[in-house]
Amino acid sequence: MGTRRVVTLRVVAITVCAVALGQTGCATAPPLDNPLTVRRTEVENPVLVSPGQPTAESYREVFEKVIEVLDDYFELQTPNAYEGRITTKPRVAPGYEQFWKAGNPDPRQRLLATFQSVRQIATVEIRAGERGGYLVYVVVDKELEDVPRPAHATVGNAVFQESPTVDRQLEVVTPETATTRTWFKVGRDFAFEQEILRRIRNCK
Repeated sequence: MGTRRVVTLRVVAITVCAVALGQTGCATAPPLDNPLTVRRTEVENPVLVSPGQPTAESYREVFEKVIEVLDDYFELQTPNAYEGRITTKPRVAPGYEQFWKAGNPDPRQRLLATFQSVRQIATVEIRAGERGGYLVYVVVDKELEDVPRPAHATVGNAVFQESPTVDRQLEVVTPETATTRTWFKVGRDFAFEQEILRRIRNCK
């Protein structure tokens, strides 16, 4: 009985160590969003990374790390290292129906994305710090899809037909009209910004 208990404790200890080691260093994939998020210390935006005298090599490492982190969530526009600016293409924010997909850590925002079409666009700027290192500024904009009311929908009380005349309006549906979608900005996704900043900072 004592031997079995020792073996069990060893298995538990090994499991805990494996989890702890898995959380250190630079993760190659984004962490799963936890709906019961434990409140963490807020990361400054912009965040200072690679402290010390800026060099071409250190800038390249920071630039590539930012691309690596963003690429886990977004499809990127063509990065320009000379401008120090990286812009992503819009992506549809995951809701609770995609619980395995990271990139929407705020429970309320994930609930909203479950019932409405929400998309995210990220922009990152990298600048040399005044006292060395690099300042990485992250902005994630949120957009909602503008879904218009159907053209022939009626609002309010019942509508009675007073005239026997039939007025048929034919609408031509083309590929352009079928795929056209309008989006409007509704602010920034600060929780997602913090997730990106934290990953960049932890692998400085």
